[in-house]
Amino acid sequence: MTEMINFGTLGVVATIVLLMLFVLTMLTRQYRRCPSNRVLVVYGKVAGARAARCLHGGGTFIVPLLQSYAYLNLEPMTIEIDLTSALSKKNIRVNVPSTFTIGISIRPDIMNNAAERLLGLNEKAIAAQASDIILGQMRLVIATLSIEEINQDREKFLDLVNKNVSTEVNKIGLELINVNVRDITDESGYILALGKKAAADAINQAKIEVADADRSGSIGEASAHREMAVEVARQQADSAAGQKQAERDQRIKVAKLEAEGVSGEANAMREQEIVVAEQDALSVQGKKQAEMDQRVKVASLEASAVQGENESKANIADYEANLAERQADARRRGEIALADAARDVLRAEKEQEFARLEKTQIAQQQIERQKIEIDAEAEAEKIRRIAQGEADGVLARYLAEAEGVRKVLDAKAAGYENLLRICADRPELAPSLLIVEKLPELVAEQVKAIQNLKIDKVTVWDSGANGQDGNGATAGFLRGLIGALPPLHELAEQAGIDLPAALGKVQNPQPRSDGRR
Repeated sequence: MTEMINFGTLGVVATIVLLMLFVLTMLTRQYRRCPSNRVLVVYGKVAGARAARCLHGGGTFIVPLLQSYAYLNLEPMTIEIDLTSALSKKNIRVNVPSTFTIGISIRPDIMNNAAERLLGLNEKAIAAQASDIILGQMRLVIATLSIEEINQDREKFLDLVNKNVSTEVNKIGLELINVNVRDITDESGYILALGKKAAADAINQAKIEVADADRSGSIGEASAHREMAVEVARQQADSAAGQKQAERDQRIKVAKLEAEGVSGEANAMREQEIVVAEQDALSVQGKKQAEMDQRVKVASLEASAVQGENESKANIADYEANLAERQADARRRGEIALADAARDVLRAEKEQEFARLEKTQIAQQQIERQKIEIDAEAEAEKIRRIAQGEADGVLARYLAEAEGVRKVLDAKAAGYENLLRICADRPELAPSLLIVEKLPELVAEQVKAIQNLKIDKVTVWDSGANGQDGNGATAGFLRGLIGALPPLHELAEQAGIDLPAALGKVQNPQPRSDGRR
């Protein structure tokens, strides 16, 4: 019985040990360590609202069924960018071949971007994405710089490239390690011309410096010669003065000796004194002449020295003025370049703002405009159809009026035909009858012309001149009018027309010889 219990206990212990070994094995298999050249990305069910958790170095436990893992390689990638025909600030196209070294960043926020955008991509696909971003940023940087800034201020150019490219590649989890611009060329040969200009400027500057050195040497040499000439003249004058003094002393001594020798002879003494006086005069004259020559020569040498010094000062002033002018020109070019750069930045911001407005407002305005155009076309079609209906109505009315006018004209034509038939024997009466028909309208229009005039009386002034029948013009007019009234009344009676009362009436007309009334 004891042996059975011991065997049962051993079995339980063995089972527990096996289970612990199995659990330990599973834990060991699910624990993942991260090498130093990789980033461990744990995805699936992770803490917080993140899609993945990145780990560089160390290790972590992968929960089975809930989590999985993958690695991102941290080894640097080299991308060759053959940028050609990039438009610079002065609209000169340049070629900037360069080499970029990039890699996945180990900064926590950028690692998460890499886990979200680059996980599962091979090195070729990552390099393609980075190449597109780098090309766009390179063109943007070159568009804000002139050829001189790109070619001469490489440090500024590379700083701008590093800043712009790093900001953009960080968005996909990459960081910029190194930038190497191999060469900068342009299609128009502008950079080559700048090099030739710089070489020419350097040669000219060297020539100016050599000329300045030669001038300084010539000035020093002239100063040395001037000092030597002055010293030689002074020594020569001193020597001549000493020689004359020695000769005078010798002559004086000899004169004294001779005077002592011939002291008894007055004539000899007098002549000796005369000779001594003459010699003294000649000695003094020679001395004054020597001093005058010395002063003239010294003044001439000093004038030459002053002239040389003035010329040297003038040359120095010219050099300093040229130097100040060059410095001012360099400062002006620098300020102009800064102003141009600021203007380009503002222009780029303006274009960006225009693009944003075009995306947000102009698109909505275009939709509204299309809606307005559709509504306007519908309204125009409505107005057009209403106008077409109105035009059809006007046309029908005008056709009806024309038909009525035509019938009136037909009736008038029939009446005129009857009038001509009635006046068959006297056709000249037809126009008179037509005039009689229109006479009330004519009289009404004439009355309108004078209806507002206040006329107290009408005076007919006749000159008394006799006509062919011996009567005046007024009498002839009245006689003719009275003579025309009976035929006019007769025609009106035959036509059934009532004449105005102003034309009078004809009572009981006498029968004519031809039987007509």
